[in-house]
Amino acid sequence: MSGSDHTYVLTVQCPSTRGIVAAIANYLAEQGCNITDSQQYDDALTGNFFMRVTFRSEKGVDHDTLKTGFAPVALPFAMTWAIHDEAERMKVVLMVSRFGHCLNDLLYRWRIGALPVDIVAVVSNHMDYQKVVVNHDIPFHHIKVTKDNKPEAEARIMAVVHDTKADLIVLARYMQILSDQMCQEMSGRIINIHHSFLPSFKGANPYKQAYERGVKLIGATAHYVTADLDEGPIIEQDTVRVTHAQSPSDYVSLGRDVEAQVLARAIHAHIHHRVFQNDAKTVVFPASPGSYASERMG
Repeated sequence: MSGSDHTYVLTVQCPSTRGIVAAIANYLAEQGCNITDSQQYDDALTGNFFMRVTFRSEKGVDHDTLKTGFAPVALPFAMTWAIHDEAERMKVVLMVSRFGHCLNDLLYRWRIGALPVDIVAVVSNHMDYQKVVVNHDIPFHHIKVTKDNKPEAEARIMAVVHDTKADLIVLARYMQILSDQMCQEMSGRIINIHHSFLPSFKGANPYKQAYERGVKLIGATAHYVTADLDEGPIIEQDTVRVTHAQSPSDYVSLGRDVEAQVLARAIHAHIHHRVFQNDAKTVVFPASPGSYASERMG
């Protein structure tokens, strides 16, 4: 593919030192590239430097040439880096159990073009959403999970991921715990959503528990999945206020709304390469004002 007037995203993470920005800018200028957006963050506590650069190749330099040429620039700075073609959509596998609000929200956003990904499969341990998924012309995989067949079931899930060449797994209220092995193999490529009451109100009916305690805020957290249950690096969070006049069912409705919104925003940040893992935390660069609409609509 020709690189002429093509848009790319360069992501860089490395130890903080002088000269990083200059080296990147000089390389892109030498390749005839025009920087259209640049964001950076220097973490004084961890000593890590993060940078995201959007640029256009205006002299026909292609993707492979850009990557080959950047390798010697990155080496002296010990960079972890990637150059992403903005025209290439990530392949995503969605996983769901019996709560369908996040799945339905993502399917709607995808259908209208507001979620620029390729949904290559939906996996569920129940049959509840088979018709919904098939009606979207997306392959549906029913993989039942029990205490006795968990390793086999997970092997089937990973076969779907490998066969579809998926870049990302989204747990859209998938209510099964993933193995350490799967978390490690897909490290930084599984996003989960849950309420933000944790570590309080664990188990069944967390919203009912919250109602009984008279909470004033309901929230949701989207994070990368790790072997530590619900404790992976946080990507996105939000809250909504509740009052004493609202019922437990109101809490559930409001909670589901905020979960769907937070999960969609976390996916957007990930697929547009705005998220960097920084030890147990993340650095998440905001969508720039000029790119916000195009990022939302793909």
